[in-house]
Amino acid sequence: MIELFIKGAVSYLLGSIVGSLLIGHLHGIDIRTTGSGNAGATNALRALGKRVALTVLILDIAKGWVATGFLAPWAVPQFLAAAPGLAAWVKPVCALGVMLGHVYPIWYGFRGGKGVATLLGVVLGIDAWLIVPMILVWLVTVILTGFVSLGSILASIALAAGLALSHPTAPLVTFGILAVLLVTFTHRANIARLRAGSESRAMRLWLLGTRRRES
Repeated sequence: MIELFIKGAVSYLLGSIVGSLLIGHLHGIDIRTTGSGNAGATNALRALGKRVALTVLILDIAKGWVATGFLAPWAVPQFLAAAPGLAAWVKPVCALGVMLGHVYPIWYGFRGGKGVATLLGVVLGIDAWLIVPMILVWLVTVILTGFVSLGSILASIALAAGLALSHPTAPLVTFGILAVLLVTFTHRANIARLRAGSESRAMRLWLLGTRRRES
């Protein structure tokens, strides 16, 4: 139990290092006060350009990967190690911890991003192949609708389904369900705008190669 608490707490603190807020501070701005107000790569793109947005994306993915790919399996002294029945929960706890840190960062007044990029990193540390259905679902959704927010929510559902099919264990299936709930919750404003018909569309990725910008 101690191992779960320690690694979960460290994952949360790691997640609280939000790329867009850190880099934005170096540029003298709080990314949450501009554009959409979201502390993510998309808003960083609007406010600070492609190079910064790419750096933010890499940082947010990397911390998820570190939490599940390195911190979770890190050997601890025997007196701290989780009991055999709890050991399988270490990786899901780290995964959820780093995502919660990104969404509610202690270093930035508990106002962070939406957790999607960090979720991608988390999946890289759990099973990189599960990235494939997530990206495919996201791409198809954005191609057909232009709604990035909807694509992100459906991609998290694809992850939960993938975990249930390929890793049908209680810890990972539970994490998949919680990830869907968290991503859906962080996109609640987008969902409200979708229902009202006022959600902005990204530039569509048309199957036939033509593009159109929509508001």
